Amino acid sequence: MTSNCGQNWSSISEVIRQRISADGYERWFHGVDIVSDDGIRMVLSVPNPIHQFFIESNYLPLVQDAAAEVLGAARKIQFVAPGREDGGVALAANSAAPQEAPAPKVAVRERPSAPASSAASGSASGLNSRNTFETFVVGSNNQFAHGAAIAVAKSPAKTYNPFFVYGGSGLGKTHLLQAIGHYVLANQKSARVVYLSSEQFTNEFIDAIQHGTLVKFRKKYRQADVLMIDDIQFLAGKERSQEEFFHTFNTLHDGHKQIVLSSDRPASEIEKLEQRLVSRFEWGMTAELQPPDMETRIAILKKKAEGLHINVEPWVIEFLADRIRNNVRRLEGALMRVASYKSLSDREITRDVIENLLRDIFQEQARRAVTIEQIQRKVAEHYDVRLADMTSKRRPANIAFPRQVAMYLARELTNSSLNDIGDAFGGKDHGTVIHACKLIKRRIDEDEKTRHTIKMLDSQLQR
Repeated sequence: MTSNCGQNWSSISEVIRQRISADGYERWFHGVDIVSDDGIRMVLSVPNPIHQFFIESNYLPLVQDAAAEVLGAARKIQFVAPGREDGGVALAANSAAPQEAPAPKVAVRERPSAPASSAASGSASGLNSRNTFETFVVGSNNQFAHGAAIAVAKSPAKTYNPFFVYGGSGLGKTHLLQAIGHYVLANQKSARVVYLSSEQFTNEFIDAIQHGTLVKFRKKYRQADVLMIDDIQFLAGKERSQEEFFHTFNTLHDGHKQIVLSSDRPASEIEKLEQRLVSRFEWGMTAELQPPDMETRIAILKKKAEGLHINVEPWVIEFLADRIRNNVRRLEGALMRVASYKSLSDREITRDVIENLLRDIFQEQARRAVTIEQIQRKVAEHYDVRLADMTSKRRPANIAFPRQVAMYLARELTNSSLNDIGDAFGGKDHGTVIHACKLIKRRIDEDEKTRHTIKMLDSQLQR
């Protein structure tokens, strides 16, 4: 490390120190140094893979902001940890041909070796080097989406275009999108792969308008071979951004370029999204990611522990998998918290210790653990109708409206799919559920009494 790098890190770390707790700084940034800085990429050494994962997951934006503030220009931040053959970075080129996932077993694959030349391309495309097909754990909850993603990656714009994947927070949407990008880059060296969030798209669009650089902006996105937009639901209500993306979509689709989109809900459920966009998003393949089952959750934790060289007793993995069911990101974060505690305190891990360490996560899990049957009972009680009316085919207003309220709450408070919700209400199809959700959402926006009732029922169900 040069003296200049040392001085720069001293200033950067001081900015970081001022913005987080003293304990957080001492725990995670003590021992971090700059290895190199070429003006574009800054490489930081960290004590071990646990530190690397935690800093990347929790403090990367802070490190980037601090570096830009001190140096006067943005840097791409890369971490290296001892004991990692790839220098702490899982190269994009390691996405050699993935295999189709066998049914319904959990598939956890070894990483095949491949040329490392596309690593820089992966980074330049905004891809996280960890998010490859090889690190994606496949189970019955995501098997269809995973298979469709592989098909898209193998034959961009020739199979499913666009590819629209949706599901709750932390279920692997970003991972799948970026895995497609890594695979394309590894197998088509000259491919122009672009990944970003819809919020980034909007911000860049606004910036382009303000600075008169719309031609450059449009060239960047309309000349991509693969364009991947995460969290597309955030385009809702942004009329000019939707107009711009509409033309971007048409240009790419007409040019036989691949479009991949993710959302937290089906396109038809995104409020204030123009119908012409909704219809286009449904042109290709739509796939849902559901919460993982117990077997898959255990496999996810074992894969994460293996990748970070963490030694955790089997009962700890099973305990976490049993307690944290609906969010893979939260599940992995819980493992990291337990592993960090063990590493830093050198104390024995017990159930009581885990309960204390993860109290906030477990409380949130308990708060969200609402079933469709509980919702039906609560709504039936409030509107003074029979529980059997929730699943009947009767359609008078005094029954249909409470049933629609219950469907809306089931969509909001559970991780059940549209089909599962429809089945729970007497075999209704997913279109009926979507219609109910849209109707209640509109009533909430327009009617104070309905808004108050829904808020009250929501609160009572989550006590």
